[in-house]
Amino acid sequence: MAFLFVLLISLLGVSVSSSSSHEEAIPISITSARRNLLNNGLGRTPQMGWNSYNHFPCKLSDQLIRQTGMVIKLYDFSSFTADAMVSTGLAALGYEYINLGKFFWDDCWAELNRDSKGNLVPNATIFPSGMKTLADYVHSKGLKIGIYADAGTLTCDKRMPGSLGYEEHDANTFASWGIDYLKYDNCHNNGLTPQERGQENPATWAASIGNSWRTTGDIKDTWKSMTSRADENDVWASYAGPGGWNDPDMLEVGNGGMSTEEYRSHFSIWALAKAPLIIGCDIRSMDSDTFQLLSNKEVIAVNQDKLGVQGKKVNKNGDLEVWAGPLSGKRVAVVLWNRGESNATITADWKDIGLKPSTVVDARDLWKHSTTASIQDQLKAGVDAHACKMYILTPHN
Repeated sequence: MAFLFVLLISLLGVSVSSSSSHEEAIPISITSARRNLLNNGLGRTPQMGWNSYNHFPCKLSDQLIRQTGMVIKLYDFSSFTADAMVSTGLAALGYEYINLGKFFWDDCWAELNRDSKGNLVPNATIFPSGMKTLADYVHSKGLKIGIYADAGTLTCDKRMPGSLGYEEHDANTFASWGIDYLKYDNCHNNGLTPQERGQENPATWAASIGNSWRTTGDIKDTWKSMTSRADENDVWASYAGPGGWNDPDMLEVGNGGMSTEEYRSHFSIWALAKAPLIIGCDIRSMDSDTFQLLSNKEVIAVNQDKLGVQGKKVNKNGDLEVWAGPLSGKRVAVVLWNRGESNATITADWKDIGLKPSTVVDARDLWKHSTTASIQDQLKAGVDAHACKMYILTPHN
C-alpha cells in the first residue's frame, strides 16, 4: 500500500506525504501534547524540498519543474545539466520534494472544470505531457513530487475545482499519477465545519490526519513577517514530534527581501524549531550566499535530529533571545538571536537550556564550523543586529 505525505493548511491547515527590557525564562520540555498520531510511517523528521509558491505566482510550467528537479538533484554554478555529478547537491542533503504551490501550482495546475468522469484535468498548456509523465520524470531524478488541493468547492484563488464531494475520487487520481505529497487547504467550504475537530489551531488536532500543519498565516519576505511567524509557531512547540510537525510556512531565503544575516536567522530558527525546510526561491539562479545558507549540513542535522523535539524560545531580554532544544546523545542546540538594531552580547545560562550548572560542554559553532572546548555554566557571544549564532553543546562524559 502506498502512503501519501499530507500538509494541512489553516483554516483546515494540514500536509500529507507518501512512502521588552524584562527577562522571561521558559524551561525546555520534551513532553509532547499530541495524541492519535497519524500512523503512516512518514515524516519521522521534518520534510525538506522546494515549493513554487513564494517565487512563481502562476508561472508554472512542465519545463520549470523539470529544471528545478535537475538543480535540486545536482547544483553546479556553471551548469544545470542533469548529469553534472557534483558533491554539493541539495538532494543529497535531504531536499527531496518538488511541490507545486499556490498561485503558481496550488491554484494554477488544473483546468477550472472537471472532465466528464469527474476527474481533475491538468492544464494542457502548462503540462502538455500530463501529470503522470511529469511525476515519472521527477521520480527518475530520485526526487518526489507534491501537489495542492482544497477541501472546499474551489481552491483559494478560484482557479480550479476543490475536492468537496470528490475526496476519494481525487485521492485515487493523485495516486494514479504517482503524487507523493498533498498540501490540503480549506477555502470555499460553503460554511461546512469539520464535525470533530474544528478549523482553527490545527496543531491541537491534526496529528491524526496529517504529517504537518500550518501554525501561522502566510509568510512574506520581510524581517517583520519572518520574526512574527517564528513567535506564532513557538506557541505550539509541544505538539510537534516524529510523524507530525508544526509548519510556520516556507523558507524565504534567497528571495531578496532580507539581508544575508536575516536569512541566516530565518534558516537557523526554522531548523531549531523542526520546521519543514521547504525552499521558496528560484534555485536555478540562486547566488552563492543563498546556497551556502541552504546547504549547511550541520544546521540541517539539527532539523533532522532523530530525537525530534522542537526547540523553542527559552529566554528573552528585550530584543535579545535564547532559543534552545534537546538533541539526541544528550546534546543541546542553542541559537543566540539578536532581534534588535545594534550589536549586543547574549548569554545562555545552563539553567535555561536544560543543563546542570556543573556540566562541562564543547560548543560547536554551526556557522563558523569551529569548536570551543570545555565551557561551563553559560555560553556567551557578541551578536550583530538582526543576526544570530547557532551552536550544538556536547556534554563531557
